[in-house]
Formats: sequence, C-alpha cells, structure tokens
Amino acid sequence: MSAPQQRTFPKITESGLDELRQRIGVKIGQTAEPWCHEATRDNIRHYAHGIGDDNPLWCDPEYAAKTQYGGIIALPSFLFATSRIVSGYVGGLPGVHAMWSGSDWTWHKPVHRNDEIRTEAYLKDLVEHQTRFAGRAVQQIYHVDFFNQGGDKVAEADSWCFRTERDHAREQGTKYSEVRAREPRRYTDEELGEAYKLYRGEQVRGATPRYWEDVAVGDELPVMFKGPMTVTGFIAYAQGWGGLYIRANKLAWKLIDQHPGVGIKNRFGIPDVPERVHWEEDFALEVGAPGAYDYGPERTSWLTHHLTNWAGDRGFLHKASCKIRRHNPEGDMLFIKGSVKRKFVENGQHMVEIEQEARNQDDELSVVGSGVVILPSRA
Repeated sequence: MSAPQQRTFPKITESGLDELRQRIGVKIGQTAEPWCHEATRDNIRHYAHGIGDDNPLWCDPEYAAKTQYGGIIALPSFLFATSRIVSGYVGGLPGVHAMWSGSDWTWHKPVHRNDEIRTEAYLKDLVEHQTRFAGRAVQQIYHVDFFNQGGDKVAEADSWCFRTERDHAREQGTKYSEVRAREPRRYTDEELGEAYKLYRGEQVRGATPRYWEDVAVGDELPVMFKGPMTVTGFIAYAQGWGGLYIRANKLAWKLIDQHPGVGIKNRFGIPDVPERVHWEEDFALEVGAPGAYDYGPERTSWLTHHLTNWAGDRGFLHKASCKIRRHNPEGDMLFIKGSVKRKFVENGQHMVEIEQEARNQDDELSVVGSGVVILPSRA
C-alpha cells in the first residue's frame, strides 16, 4: 500500500503581493462580525477568565463600585474581542499561513461596562523578511482605532501577522526541529508544585495605590506564571476572545464557501479552518510548528495582565508592546518578568516605563514586551 501523498499549500507570489499593496491605507469595510460589540459584564468576565485574570475590578461589580470608576471596567486587552482585524483576520494571499506575531497598543480612556465599541481599520504596511522558521515571510501590519458610543477614541493599535509558506516551514524550517525531536515533557508533582507557588502567591495590587514617587528605576515586578499550556487552556481563551474562524455547521460551511482558501481538509476529507493548529497537534506539525500552541493575542494579554496586577486600580495602562519570538506548545510553562526602565512626567501625568520578557521552562525566550503605566502622584 503506497504512503499517503503529502499535501502542498499555496505560495507567496509577486502578483499576490502586488494586489495586497494596492490595499495599503485603504479603509477596510465590513469584515466578519466581531465577537463582542459591547463590553457587557459577562463579556468582560469571560475574556478576563480566558487569560486567568481574576482581578475584581473587571469581575466583581460590588468591589468595582467602590473604585474611582464607580463600576466594573474592561481589562485593556478585552478590545481584542471587539476587532477581527487586530486579532489577525488578514486579507490577501489565500491559503498562505498567517501567524499573529505582535502588537503596539495605546489606550486613551477606560472602557466602561456596557460601552459599545466601534472600530476603523486599514492595512498599514507590508514588510518582507527572511526567517529561520519559514524562509521567506511577509509581515502584514494593520492599524485599528477603537471608539465608544460617544465617538471618543478609547484606544488604537498596530498589530501584525507573518504570512509564511507552510511547505517551507515544515520541510526546511530549523527553528523547531530540536523541539519536535524531543520526547514529550512529563512533569513531576514536585516540578508542578514549585510552579504553582507562583499562582498561590500572585498579588493583585487592587485598591492599595502604587504611587509614582515610591517606584524606582530597576525595581522588579513579581514573576507571573502562565501554564502549563493545555489545549483546554487555549480553548478557554477562545471562549472569551471569540476565535477568528471557529464556526459550526451551516456557519462553518458559509465561511468556507465564501473563502475557499480557509478550508483545509482534515483526516476525514472535510474542509476545516487553519485555526485548528491550536488544538490539533498533527496539523500544527504540518505547518512547521512544534505542536498545538497558544494564541498570539492571548500572550499579549498575559503581558498586560502582568502590568495591571502591578499598577493597581488607580494606575492606568497607557501603552503596551509585544513581540512574539516562538510558539508556546502544549506542555510549556511560561514565566513573565519585568523591571522598571524609566520614570518621567508627560503632559502633567506621572508615567513609568516597564520592560518585560517571558521564558519557558527551558529558559527559551518566548516573548518580549514593554508598557507605559500612568500612576497616581502624592503631589
């Protein structure tokens, strides 16, 4: 019996890139419906719980009513659930793999409970790269503005995906060859217990103000733990964030009927979405990844969780940047560290810039980030 033929995937072509370049700067019309139109109590809580964030400012109306906001507000990263574009819904190059790889955020105002969110987006730039993971790649950068029901801009963001050739990543990519060659990691109870101490000791600053004057350059933030990575955890995030292509029955058929490049046949011969790299190990290996892995916006949200825990209720996360360096496959642990880089005053506001990085259990760099937090001043 002959071996099954290995499937091949579409390539990055010059004609495809030329077509995409025509879209730069052009406002994008209606795309797929966002997962959340409004920041309802439940939508906020589902997103917070999807990243493992139990801050009562997002989740407990009775607690939040006693804060300066007078009620619950949305965690900063909740806005990922209000835009498919910022979350990685890319256009052009049908069938070419897209990996969400980073973002730069600026928040101007808090999002309050029941705020309605409207977005405007456009393709900002295309940048070609030569990568170790997948050879030729194209960085596809989008800009998105977020407005509330009063027309106030509450936030803006640049986010980007890398479009890569699945065949090259599977056959020639070297970044994860050593990971795929390893035996599956199995942790001892002692190893898990040591990591879980970080969960047990995780501190939410909450109502205790962190004053700008009490912060010094070089101060280290508490280490935040995420993991161990499981498919259950990836799905928990998708429940709050919405997933880009997760559809059922007739709606799944409509998506693939309208966008055939989204449908990649599974082992039953049924067209299914590329998003299943996050829960199907065999398909993840086909596209060159080390196994089923976490979502990019999920990881950005972990970094902002790290910052909001530290800042407390009276702190405001103004800016955050995230650049993903590798996948977090099922079984990985992640340890997020941060330190104060500088303090400054701008437009009368007292700000602190924080550098972040996260490494896995083998000390491999997973993500780098930074944030600017506005803190209360004793003055």
